[in-house]
Amino acid sequence: MTQKSSKKRTPDVIDVVVKKSLSELPDEEVRDEIILEDAKEQENHPKPEEDSEGQAKWDPVSTALTPTTTLSRYLAEVRRYPFLSKEEELQLFHEYQTLGTRESAVKLILANLRVCVSIASEYGLAGIDQMDLIQEGNVGLLQAMKKFDPTKNVRFYAYAAWWVRAFVLRYLLNNFRLVKIGTTQEQRRLFYNLRREKAKLERQGYVPDPKLLADRLNVRERDVVEMDQRLGSWELSLDQPMTSEGEGTFHDLLPSTQAPIDDQLADTQLRLLFRKKLAEFAQTLSEREEDILRNRLLSESPVTLEDLGRKYMITKERTRQLEAKIIKKLRELMKKDIQDFEHLRK
Repeated sequence: MTQKSSKKRTPDVIDVVVKKSLSELPDEEVRDEIILEDAKEQENHPKPEEDSEGQAKWDPVSTALTPTTTLSRYLAEVRRYPFLSKEEELQLFHEYQTLGTRESAVKLILANLRVCVSIASEYGLAGIDQMDLIQEGNVGLLQAMKKFDPTKNVRFYAYAAWWVRAFVLRYLLNNFRLVKIGTTQEQRRLFYNLRREKAKLERQGYVPDPKLLADRLNVRERDVVEMDQRLGSWELSLDQPMTSEGEGTFHDLLPSTQAPIDDQLADTQLRLLFRKKLAEFAQTLSEREEDILRNRLLSESPVTLEDLGRKYMITKERTRQLEAKIIKKLRELMKKDIQDFEHLRK
């Protein structure tokens, strides 16, 4: 039984190469070296055999170690698809963007699924299921397919890494807590960088106090304190029992949002008194003034001054003066007969 050549790139080696290329992505010289190195490796990498229809035949998944979890089965499936060379990549994108060939898009996606796995593994300690992070990264990979421009002379996996990471970070931000915490740009910056910056300052021998962290991250000091408290604590259910016997819940400790019952009763009586005095006041007015009071001051859809003036054959200004006179008389009456009239206005 012959052994396979040791020069063949294993899936683990490919994952390391991808991770290295992603971490050094902003450096154009390093990126070019990685692309050249990858092209040389692809020349030595055996191509999959093709069937009679020209479709690639992939080697079956090894059954030496049977996957036992959904994640391990997914990783085993992903490793079946090798990376594409630059020439193959450009050819598939030409077919996808000009001819709309679905098979070309599928090959491009399958060949770059390990980019999502590599980036999602960096956030494995965030308390989120690894498969959820990978699938969210796959959505970012699909978005990168729509936005990629092959004429920019950049490998697709290098470009897609930015979209994958953006979708993974957005998913973490939206699901890190039941109550969303990244509602502003400053909060998002703190969410992504606060712990990393604290660890960096500690390695340098500094005490990561809120003021120093705020200066480093260009945010307010109180935002640093608030985000540090949020990241260091977890949500607490208000329905959780306060004792082991199950007596009482934390919801019982919250202050009531309703006004005290005596205040509610006093407010109700005050409003009833106001309505009674208002009815008595309306009886002291002339027919024209009562019409202005009911249809102009007390109506939910008040009549305009112009319509009232036309009805009583007076000018618009005269109608406004009558309205102001009624309001003044009503205010004086209420202040005289209702002691808490100002409280009612609030």
